Amino acid sequence: MDAVLTYVEATHVPPTSRSVTSVTLLTIAFEETCRRSMRIRQEQSASFRDALWVSRCVGHAETTPLRLEDVEGLARFIEVRTLVAGEPLQRLGEVPTAVCIVREGCLEIAVHGSGGRMVIQTLRAGDIDGDIQILLGMPMPYETRANTETTCLMLSRSHFEELLATHPQVSRRWLTSVSQRLARSHSRLTSLLGQPLETQVAQLLLEERVDDVVSLPQTTVAALLGVRRPSVNRVLRKFARGGLVEISYGRVQILDAAALAGITTEQ
Repeated sequence: MDAVLTYVEATHVPPTSRSVTSVTLLTIAFEETCRRSMRIRQEQSASFRDALWVSRCVGHAETTPLRLEDVEGLARFIEVRTLVAGEPLQRLGEVPTAVCIVREGCLEIAVHGSGGRMVIQTLRAGDIDGDIQILLGMPMPYETRANTETTCLMLSRSHFEELLATHPQVSRRWLTSVSQRLARSHSRLTSLLGQPLETQVAQLLLEERVDDVVSLPQTTVAALLGVRRPSVNRVLRKFARGGLVEISYGRVQILDAAALAGITTEQ
């Protein structure tokens, strides 16, 4: 602002009272101030868009609508972080320092057992990690790392706690989100217990698909179901012969979602 005022004042001085060099320098300063102001506005606009997107991912907008100041509070605290494939986000046993909302890409949640590293869940756009552990004050019971290049929206621990304390509507929406995730996990466990492997694989493919594509290697699919890879491979090949899916390296293309859904309801 000082540079703008200086520029305006200088340009109203008669030409004979100022040199070409001084005007040029003031013009450069004015243009730089304008560019800096535009960058700040663009960054604020991007943060606000991210905050709106997060608000749609968390809880029910119908029952707990957010106010403008709630979204602005989110926008003030959100930071963007990009992880390369294989980069860890949260480590087993560590106290989480931030809440993560996946914006784009895929995260793997894994544990280590006698058989080695086992993926137990994948997180995609709109999924959240780290908030439950922060709320409970407990270390991470698993590790989280990027399966592919992944963009995350981060809320530091202190900002997350401040947000919940000062914005009751956000707090209520977040409580609904936690409840939804716990109910979904419980439903998934109960629905898979005692089911044939074909039913389990079909249901997993439908849950993990993005635009009818499941971008997971068969070893990860097997780990998610707690079975061996050859068993999953046999089921996928059977599905492929029936025209339900198309298999390629690290990828399953769903060709007949209705038929897969039918398999999940047969039992």
